Amino acid sequence: MKAKLQRGQGMTEYIVIVALIAVAAIATYQFFGQTVRSQTAGIAREVAGQDATAAITEAQGRAADAETEGATRKGLNAYQNNNSR
Repeated sequence: MKAKLQRGQGMTEYIVIVALIAVAAIATYQFFGQTVRSQTAGIAREVAGQDATAAITEAQGRAADAETEGATRKGLNAYQNNNSR
């Protein structure tokens, strides 16, 4: 009987760790998601032989926005409906 309880405890701990990682990933994506999208768009345009100046400029602006947000301490509730751009 004790072995089953220990197995259940291990699974619960695993679920808690996975949930914490998911929350951290969501917060990171909120910070850098737009930046990564803009950089990816710039790379795709350059690979296609097109001018990517606008995408690179937007990526730099998004990175500056993320840096500003990182400097101000916010809770996760500050990221609800965050469509500033």
